[in-house]
Amino acid sequence: MAAMATRQAFGEAIVDIGSDPRVVVLDGDLKNSTFTEDFLAKYPERFVECGIAEANMIGIAAGLALSGKVPWACSFSAFVTGRAETIRVSVCYNRANVRIVGTHVGIGIGDDGATQMALQDIATMRALPNMTVIQPADRIETIQAVHALLDHDGPVFLRLMRQATDDVHGDDYRFTLGKADVLRDGADVALIATGALVQESLRAADALAADGIAARVINIHTIKPLDAEAIAAAAAACGAVITAEDHAVEGGLGGAVAEALAEAGTGARLRRVGVHGFGESGSTAELYEKYGLSANHLVRAAKGLLG
Repeated sequence: MAAMATRQAFGEAIVDIGSDPRVVVLDGDLKNSTFTEDFLAKYPERFVECGIAEANMIGIAAGLALSGKVPWACSFSAFVTGRAETIRVSVCYNRANVRIVGTHVGIGIGDDGATQMALQDIATMRALPNMTVIQPADRIETIQAVHALLDHDGPVFLRLMRQATDDVHGDDYRFTLGKADVLRDGADVALIATGALVQESLRAADALAADGIAARVINIHTIKPLDAEAIAAAAAACGAVITAEDHAVEGGLGGAVAEALAEAGTGARLRRVGVHGFGESGSTAELYEKYGLSANHLVRAAKGLLG
């Protein structure tokens, strides 16, 4: 199948689970960008347009959840996670069964520029008690994650990309919340990635293989709770770990992996690849190259770590 953005796959999946009367979708005046407009067309009585009032949207979602519904509050991630105080109190403190859906994440959104690039959202959501943090890598994983979250109990942050990515999974794939997804085996270096950087990591692994370096590629779709056992096992087997994410280098996947490795005491060498500072306008390819997120930069990072 042609490449698809995970936000678009979410739009398809939310319609699929809309047959469950508990599902309510809320949107912050971005239904054509979050791909929730198809849900509105099919289930208008369970769609709430909140306008550019994200804190209010989160409060409404919390109330719906505490009334037995399964609300999905959707907006650009930079906007919705920017209302962290409301999420902290209304959603997390109450263990409200709300899904915060943030699209247009990282510098991968391209031309929209720095103000709309969510680069601190994983760090923010990961720090909140009771919050689960999920970032699917492709269409197949997104659809399965949405279906799995229908019956999950507790707050969830679902991080979705604007740009299209190739499928890294086949139709036989089965999403399991909290379980690392090993896409490629190898014993020289572990590439531990999330979101769009999973695709870049697989490309990097191909290039490394051509130079005789066997890279293990692990897709971390659930950043919280993290599969610390799988990460420690990869670190012990490889001795060298690269984390890769389209997010600030502080507090995201790299931070979570660093914490897990420190607690496990593996002694593995670690290099975190992520964004330093703010983004800017440009194509996804141009920005990934400039900010060091592209496959060839991951190859350099791996070779540098291996000495």
